[in-house]
Amino acid sequence: MNKGKIYVVGIGPGNIQDMSMRCYNTLKNVDVIAGYITYIDLVKDEFKDKEFYVSGMKKEIDRCEKVLELALEGKTVALISSGDAGIYGMAGIMIEVAMNSDVEVEVIPGITSSVAGAALVGAPLMHDQAIISLSDLLTDWDVITKRIDRASEADFVISLYNPRSKGRTEQIVVAREIMLRHKKPETPVALLRHVGRDDQNYTLTNLEEMLTHEIDMFTVVIVGNSKTYIKNGKMITPRGYKL
Repeated sequence: MNKGKIYVVGIGPGNIQDMSMRCYNTLKNVDVIAGYITYIDLVKDEFKDKEFYVSGMKKEIDRCEKVLELALEGKTVALISSGDAGIYGMAGIMIEVAMNSDVEVEVIPGITSSVAGAALVGAPLMHDQAIISLSDLLTDWDVITKRIDRASEADFVISLYNPRSKGRTEQIVVAREIMLRHKKPETPVALLRHVGRDDQNYTLTNLEEMLTHEIDMFTVVIVGNSKTYIKNGKMITPRGYKL
């Protein structure tokens, strides 16, 4: 039997318009699309003729093992992640799971939520930046807080993923306290919710007032650097061009 192939695909923030042509064509040509149920729901209507393999949250290793099994049966499989598969997605674990097989794994990049969200509010990511997840499910909280502190001290624009859930309510509070050690209270902040989905919305605020607004697991928080400003409804981090 001929071996199949595994594609680890970033489908973008959630709509077909923000899906790359490379991603779209890959999904059109594979035998099976595999992924977390929420992400499968985002693509199943567009790719109705495909076989789907769905699994739940916290089943990432099992999902990768099943994808490898399908590829060893000779099928081409797309394992999907929202945003970019290499940013808090499935690319790393899939490559590791398939490492000792001779099945080829190809990563197809996608638009991550901070990039898609930044486009909604202007150009807040124009200079050096850091992306930090506040989820301590796979990373020790002490490590996360250290990274927030160092990135703030270095004056990076900071994008915070997974800022708050029903079970994690204080991490965003602590993160803000750490950032205020190095950033001014009036530092611009964009709160980007449901980016790329039908109900996407955003709020422009600042570091001092950000916690007075709704923040949940569907929010990406972009915190500016010392040069970031808001004008005419746009959040801009200057690159340094002389106007």
